[in-house]
Amino acid sequence: MAGALTDRQFVKVVYDALQAASCPLVEGLYLQEADSMLQLLCTPSQHRTDILAWICGSINPNFATSKAMSMRSKDPDAFTKEMAVLGQELMLCRAGDLDLIRGDVSPHRQLQFLEQLLTLVPGCSKSAGHRTNEEMILNELCADENLPHLTQMLEPTFDPWPGHIKYMASRKGTKSSSKPSKEAADVTALLQSTQSVLEQLQSECEFLNNEAQSPGVFSPSSLRVAACDLQQLMATFSHVYETDLRAYCSRDPPSFSTETDIFQRVHQLLLTCNTELEMLNEVSEASASMNEEVNRLQTQPRYWRRGEKHTLPDQLEELSRRSREFLSLLHS
Repeated sequence: MAGALTDRQFVKVVYDALQAASCPLVEGLYLQEADSMLQLLCTPSQHRTDILAWICGSINPNFATSKAMSMRSKDPDAFTKEMAVLGQELMLCRAGDLDLIRGDVSPHRQLQFLEQLLTLVPGCSKSAGHRTNEEMILNELCADENLPHLTQMLEPTFDPWPGHIKYMASRKGTKSSSKPSKEAADVTALLQSTQSVLEQLQSECEFLNNEAQSPGVFSPSSLRVAACDLQQLMATFSHVYETDLRAYCSRDPPSFSTETDIFQRVHQLLLTCNTELEMLNEVSEASASMNEEVNRLQTQPRYWRRGEKHTLPDQLEELSRRSREFLSLLHS
């Protein structure tokens, strides 16, 4: 089957299989274009690695333990090697095919590998046909010619559905008549819950109640753009988490001491430190005061001589001069 399909056709098959397997990493994306699917499944990214890890974990429940051990390893390729080893055990690749696991090989080889893995996921092939049938109805309901009717569902009253939609609904009921009634009840409950959500959106969003608003507000393309933006934000956060936050999230919790007197010792040391700091502060203040007093003695005139005030250095110099004169008179 894979050999007869192009990459654009093949990727839709693999993407439908992922949705049929209820992979939580593709739920809510609603990708319709093959290029977006190829970007998601065949381009190296953390999101693609998470999808591959989910598939491996669905095939082998013990893979989660190996994943946790790989995350704690210092080897950056440890997790990639674990998935390659699982692929070798399933005889789908070699243990050295790390480029295949990273997504650095051709898209066709990657899609073939993903398809082979998905065939081993429990419940994948069983629910694929049911999901394909449901998606055909959803694609019909979301067609361009039905957009006005989808917009009218947000109003309290709306016109009946056109004839071909009624025919699709009746044909769906005819095909599923032979199936258990539980499936019909599930579809009915899904439609009722969808209608309730739409009515709640109408009550919360003011722009939906504006009659002058164009009927193209409720558009699948807008939903696709929002889903792509959300995917990019999730991919960015995953990259930041892997590069910066994982080391802090996986760090072991600190171990606290069981000795209760350690806080008392720390408190005493802090009090001693504060006392020494206060002493140093007082010494600094005393030194500054002494320096200021010495400066005043040297600069301010305080001592009288011959009816005038003189500074201490001038007075000492005068006394020295007189002492030298007196000594010279004694020697002479």
